[in-house]
Amino acid sequence: MVNAAHILGFGEGGWGAALLAAAGVTLALSLLGFLLGALFGALAAAARLSSSRVRYWLAGVYGTVFRGVPDLLTIYLFYYGGSVALTAAGRLFGGAGFVGLPAFATGVLALAIISGAYQAEVYRGAYLAVDRGQFDACKALGLSQFRALRLVIVPQLMRHALPGLGNIWQLVLKDSALISVIGLVELMRQAQIGAGSTREPFVFYIAAAALYFLIAGVTGLAFRRGEARAWRGTVPA
Repeated sequence: MVNAAHILGFGEGGWGAALLAAAGVTLALSLLGFLLGALFGALAAAARLSSSRVRYWLAGVYGTVFRGVPDLLTIYLFYYGGSVALTAAGRLFGGAGFVGLPAFATGVLALAIISGAYQAEVYRGAYLAVDRGQFDACKALGLSQFRALRLVIVPQLMRHALPGLGNIWQLVLKDSALISVIGLVELMRQAQIGAGSTREPFVFYIAAAALYFLIAGVTGLAFRRGEARAWRGTVPA
């Protein structure tokens, strides 16, 4: 009978500490990718809402490409394409050999670009859902564009955006497992290593599933609480 408690323990020969550390890497990777993606998404949404045809077209291409290309392919293109460019730049200065990009930073950027393409449409839809009378009221009060956005529009926009953002966060969390293909030891990769070393794949994959479920449950609760606060009008501007 498999001694799962020993295998997943924190004593000698246990993999508990390694799995928790890998879960921390997964959480950090997902959180940074999501937050940076929020910036990309907000900029793309603003471009899609602008009167500039160039910005509208560029944002449309960005969203179409990164929502249409498989996420794994995007990760490969960023890592290997960036590494090839870095290697070529190194050779210009007399360097030799292959120069690889840092796996964690590449993973964060790839997840940010991917999630930003989805977040852009969430922000755009939420902006359009804000009652037009709110914009007229801001003008009547003489608020600057920045103050109107900060004090009136963004808090109401978030009411409509948070449910969609919660779904995208779950996608980012699951996509973080794909970053293992470029050498990053996150939760899924650590589970694979442990399963291969102990020949107990069921134990490790169940443990990984439990940790993913825990992260998703806690963060999902945070999104639901944020959504409830937004509809009570208590989200800080």
